[in-house]
Amino acid sequence: MRHGPFVTTFNRRYLYLYGHRGTGGFCIEIWHKGLTMKHLITLLAGLLFGLGLSVSQMLNPQKVINFLDITGNWDASLAFVMAGALLVFSLGYYWLIKPSSQPLIADKYFMPSAKIIDKPLVVGAIIFGLGWGLVGICPGPALANILGGDVKILGFIAAMLIGMKMSGLLAAVLSPNSSKQGVSQLD
Repeated sequence: MRHGPFVTTFNRRYLYLYGHRGTGGFCIEIWHKGLTMKHLITLLAGLLFGLGLSVSQMLNPQKVINFLDITGNWDASLAFVMAGALLVFSLGYYWLIKPSSQPLIADKYFMPSAKIIDKPLVVGAIIFGLGWGLVGICPGPALANILGGDVKILGFIAAMLIGMKMSGLLAAVLSPNSSKQGVSQLD
């Protein structure tokens, strides 16, 4: 049971759920008061993303490697997964995001401020593509596979985290202003 209507709670960007029973004071707080609608939607989006990866078998690195092997045992299923994801995003963007002036669970939209294709972007894309092509894993499926306990997946995640940390350190050394670039708030 909630105090007040759902729409009011949703508009205030908080979701506190309580269970009440009679006048005996029985009250169980289901969610900690620090958990907001933003956290809940983030969790649900992550679970939906992981479910989509699982159902489409994109958690299997061999499926990705077979997609990239156009001269051998080519498997086009990844192309269909990408096309389906693009269709769902396009419809959602057209009907939900584009007409609104403010996001549902944030105060502002966050858009990339960098508008140029620079060397770090190209080098990063090349490194990502090489890693994806060599092992058939990228960060999303790796994290979705983490509970499987596969040593290769755990090694990939460790290497990914080390690479992310090293990239941040290298960027800070090469360009002191690099941490201030990237994402800006739209007013």
